[in-house]
Amino acid sequence: MQIGVVGLGRMGGNISRRLMRAGHACVVYDANPKAAEAVAADGATAAVSLADLVEKLDPAPRAVWVMLPAGRITEETVNALGGLLGRGDIIIDGGNSYFRDDIRRAAALAPRGVRYVDVGTSGGVWGLERGFCLMVGAETEAFAHLDPIFAALAPGAGDVARTPERKGEPGPAEKGYIHAGPVGAGHFVKMIHNGIEYGMMQAIAEGFDILRSRARSTSLPEAERYDLNMADIAEVWRRGSVVSSWLLDLTASALADDNQLDRFSGFVEDSGEGRWTIEAAVEEAVPAEVLSAALYTRFRSRQDHTFAEKMLSAMRLGFGGHIEQGHKT
Repeated sequence: MQIGVVGLGRMGGNISRRLMRAGHACVVYDANPKAAEAVAADGATAAVSLADLVEKLDPAPRAVWVMLPAGRITEETVNALGGLLGRGDIIIDGGNSYFRDDIRRAAALAPRGVRYVDVGTSGGVWGLERGFCLMVGAETEAFAHLDPIFAALAPGAGDVARTPERKGEPGPAEKGYIHAGPVGAGHFVKMIHNGIEYGMMQAIAEGFDILRSRARSTSLPEAERYDLNMADIAEVWRRGSVVSSWLLDLTASALADDNQLDRFSGFVEDSGEGRWTIEAAVEEAVPAEVLSAALYTRFRSRQDHTFAEKMLSAMRLGFGGHIEQGHKT
C-alpha cells in the first residue's frame, strides 16, 4: 500500500521506515529537506512540498499521515491537505491533537468528501524496532482501508503472553492497535493514556527520591541512614517485581548511566494531554487525585527541582527523546 507521510521528526521518520520494512511505499515531506532526504535514502520518495507529495501519490483513495506537533502547524497542514485532496481521500493525524479538534476538522473536511482519521500513537523513539501502539478514531470504512498500515506499524502479538480470558482468533487489540470508535475517540484514548503515564512516572520518581534521601536525612538515627544503591534497586525490581515495566526499564538504564542524574535539571515539561485528561475528569465528575497531583508536580518542577523531577526528565528522554531545559550532554 502507498501512503504519504508529512513530518519526519523523532517519530514520523521511523513510522515511514517501519512501513517500508513491511513492504509499503512512502512518499514523504518535511519542511527540512535534509529530513526528507534521509528517509528517501532508506527507500522513500521525497517530495518538495505538500502539493508535490499529493501529486506523487497514486489515484484515490489517497492517504496522508501527518506527524507534527499538536496545534497551529498541524491545523495549517490539515487545512492545506484538505484543499489538495479529493473525495474518498484520507488525512490521518498521528500526533497528540486534542480530540475536539479532530471532530471539528472532520466536519470541515466532510463537504469535500475528504475523510479524517485520528491515531493516538505511542512508542516514542523506540517505535521503529518495538512497533507503535495505535488507538484509532475513524469511520469503519476508513479504518478497514488503512488496516494494513496499522498492522504494519503495530508491535504484533510478539512474546507478550495472551490474556487467559481472551478466546478465539486474536484481534487487533492483541496485536497492538484498536479501532477505538468514531473520529476523536483515538486521541481521547491516547490522552487518557498519557495522563496515566504522568501518574506512573510520578510514582516511580517519588519512590526513588525517598530511597535516595534516606542516607541524607539528619533527623534519622545513624543506623537507619541507608546508603542505597539506586541503580541496583531499579535493576532488581525489573526482574519478577510487580512494578516491573518499560518505565522502570528506562529508570534502570538512566541510573546505571548516571546514579545521581547530574546531567538533568529536573525541569519537566507537559505536552498538553495531562491537562486535557484532568479537564475530562472534571467534565465527567470523576475523581483523579493521582493524575492531578502528577500534573501539578510538573508545573512546580519549573520553579524548584528535586531528584524526583530529574528522574521524570530521564524517563521522558528515554522513551520519547524529550530534551528538557538545562539538559547537559
